[in-house]
Amino acid sequence: MVAVNRTKVTGAPIPFGGTKQSGLGREGARLGMEEFTEVKYVCRDWA
Repeated sequence: MVAVNRTKVTGAPIPFGGTKQSGLGREGARLGMEEFTEVKYVCRDWA
């Protein structure tokens, strides 16, 4: 999964519940996303 300059990386109709009408669900919230992702640093030499 790649998200660049986006605050919402999941779709609105997620069937996993959530808080009110957030549309992110429990697994789509920030803490849930951190459980499924790893940070990877990518450096490209353009010279």
